Amino acid sequence: MNKQNSDANNPGSSPNDTAPPAGFDRRSFLMRNAVIGAAAVMTGRTWTPEARAQQAASEAAAPKLGATLSPDLNVVKKSKGPIMTVVDEFYKVGPGPSSSHTIGPMRITYDFYQRCEKLPADQLAQATGLKVHLFGSLSATGKGHGTERASLAGLIGKEPATVDPLFLDEMIAKPQQTYPVQLGPKTFNLSLADIIYDSPKGEFPHPNTMTCKLMGGDKPIYEQEYYSVGGGFIEWKGYQPPKKGQPKYPYSTMKELRQHAEKNDLSIAQVVMANELAVSGKTEEQINAFLDKIAGAMLATVKSGLSIKEGVLPGPIKLHSKAATVYERAQDDKYESDRAIAQVSAFALAASEENARGHLVITAPTGGSAGVMPAIVYALTNSKRKLSAEKTRQGLLAGAAIGYLCKHNATLSGAEGGCQSEIGVASAMSAAFIAQVMDSTPQVIENSAESALEHHLGMTCDPVAGYVQVPCVERCAFGAVKAWIAFMIATNEIESRHRVDLDTTIKTLAETGRDMGAKYKETSEGGLAANLVLC
Repeated sequence: MNKQNSDANNPGSSPNDTAPPAGFDRRSFLMRNAVIGAAAVMTGRTWTPEARAQQAASEAAAPKLGATLSPDLNVVKKSKGPIMTVVDEFYKVGPGPSSSHTIGPMRITYDFYQRCEKLPADQLAQATGLKVHLFGSLSATGKGHGTERASLAGLIGKEPATVDPLFLDEMIAKPQQTYPVQLGPKTFNLSLADIIYDSPKGEFPHPNTMTCKLMGGDKPIYEQEYYSVGGGFIEWKGYQPPKKGQPKYPYSTMKELRQHAEKNDLSIAQVVMANELAVSGKTEEQINAFLDKIAGAMLATVKSGLSIKEGVLPGPIKLHSKAATVYERAQDDKYESDRAIAQVSAFALAASEENARGHLVITAPTGGSAGVMPAIVYALTNSKRKLSAEKTRQGLLAGAAIGYLCKHNATLSGAEGGCQSEIGVASAMSAAFIAQVMDSTPQVIENSAESALEHHLGMTCDPVAGYVQVPCVERCAFGAVKAWIAFMIATNEIESRHRVDLDTTIKTLAETGRDMGAKYKETSEGGLAANLVLC
């Protein structure tokens, strides 16, 4: 029997039998070849080495949404220095269902409108309209996220923190509605047709890339390329971060942060507050006022979600809201421990359902994960513990530190790193929140956050029909419960024996996101999104 026939009858033969074609990445080619071989074994299909090589080459060469990030992005370059993010950049209030697909694009188009207002009069005199082109994940799942509505709202002067969600809802009911916009001497009408879903696949600087154009007839007279890089953070081509003060306790890793705390006999929250003061230039009263505002908004989203007894979330899935039902039935649970778990889950469902409705939520760190931390804040505030305002502030600072680290050394974007970078980070932040308000040591805070993040690694982002509903709403509940479990383990184990450190887990988060297939990163091309049939 010759070698070709032997391989044809052995579908699982080694991928190393065939060398990668010239010009192809060896690792990608061999991985695809191995996957094809494994699938052949399970299905009984016969592949010749040549056919396998041809298919592997085809898959390795396919356009990958967000396979790489441009090294020019600040979100890439920022990992080379100390953390400079501050709380009023990190915790954002805005409409759901996505920080990267709703809040980010609205901030982008609002920024572009403001830029256009400052253009010379002779340029504005030529203006005939505005256009926005959405690329990558924004194009692939933007319909389900309401990206076109958010983008149009920004162009007509709406800001995420103050926009009435009912205004965005009206855009659904009246898709042909036009909205007047004045730029200089010109007034022209815009509609949803001016937001264009462009190519979902290609080599973009970031998976969430969009361009805004001021048109003069059929040609742009001014344009800017933008990137919604996760958590509502935005950048643009040529972006330079704003000038800030230097942190009092510079750190770029959890190890460095913990060393500052232990060396100076400070809590994690105190270290973060000292840095907030130094970097932002604001007073402690101003920072506390902002934290109180965020805590109040978190409580409000849960309360609002619980108030809706029945209802169907918008979109084709026809998903019934269930937060209020879960909460009410939890009151009948015989055992207090069962009731507590059910209530935390109900709180997370409530806030996440508000996000799915497109109502105002808080990025902690994203819209898709906006049910996790509010559930923990609500549970600890509206319980026998009666968490004080000061304790809540401390918890929000400790949680922010974990979010900063994940943003700095990995990503908060589901389109870049999968759902592990949204729900996983939210759960880790919430675990740190719990540990901080319980006056835990910096080591226990780290251990809590690490466990919560570790056990979300590999989670894909596969929103069914492109809507942040299935599996996103329930994932927030699991993220909140996991945060509590992570803290319980960390506070009851011998803290020095915790084997995995947070920095290692964040590094793994980044690597896993890079290795994850593009279809599992907010494209609705894989996972539940590909397998759940909507009737």
